[in-house]
Amino acid sequence: MHVQLLERPAVYHANPRALIVIMQGMLASLTSAERSIASVLLATRGTSEQSLRLAHVAILADVSQAAVVKFAKRLGFTGFRELREVLLAYQQLHGIDLHEELSLSDDLGTVVRKVFSTAMQALSDTQAIFDVNAFERAAKAIGDAPTRLLFGVGGSATIARDFEHKLLRIGISSRAHDDPHLMAMSAALVAPTDVVVAISHSGATSAVIEASELGRERGATLIAVTNVAESKLALLADAVLVSASQGSPITGENAASRIAQLTLLDALFVRVAQRHASDSLHNLESTMSSVARKRLS
Repeated sequence: MHVQLLERPAVYHANPRALIVIMQGMLASLTSAERSIASVLLATRGTSEQSLRLAHVAILADVSQAAVVKFAKRLGFTGFRELREVLLAYQQLHGIDLHEELSLSDDLGTVVRKVFSTAMQALSDTQAIFDVNAFERAAKAIGDAPTRLLFGVGGSATIARDFEHKLLRIGISSRAHDDPHLMAMSAALVAPTDVVVAISHSGATSAVIEASELGRERGATLIAVTNVAESKLALLADAVLVSASQGSPITGENAASRIAQLTLLDALFVRVAQRHASDSLHNLESTMSSVARKRLS
């Protein structure tokens, strides 16, 4: 999991927004009772302190008080009281949520404002739950591996190809695949020294998961890039880079997450380049020069 349970309270106290982002990202993987508790807690934003009493939350969620305490512990807290402290701290924040649902009846100015605000919120939320340790493990694995496979289908395939292009600029070869057969065949041939980067907004894309499982069986390091921290893909991975975004029926569930994931991989590219600075600079000059010849003067 991208944030170890014992580390989470420190993250939440330092940035209460991270708790909200984590709960939103967990919703798809929760039981019905847990989802009910999370929904109640997410709905308490801007309400009174009384609404955050243990008994009140349990009544609204239609669960026992013990279930609420258990959910708090799943989030990494010692109990509900510590969870409540972070939620109260979050209520003191200004500009809590930039996300506004798009409507086909919105005028031009409103559409532009909402789309840009959603993208900015996705970047801000992704930074709030950024896992430095997982990020560094991913950079080291990619830099050291002899073979690097990048898996993604649909919109995630575009992200995989973009990362392949970036790595090539600094002389690091990788192969991006979006065909299930090619993913499976290439994963079946990896070695323990190799790396698989699997990209899936939901973390539940069957072709990506199946190929990732093959790679893990062969001993390769698996890096997951996903919007769902407790997805099947994330649970398989050695390092998880989590984006955070809220979907829209109009733009699609992964529209804002693409921006966040591209930014995550931009940062990862820079970190890999830093770890191999001398070679990276030389190769970057060479590849930039080769492309410059293709431009009209």
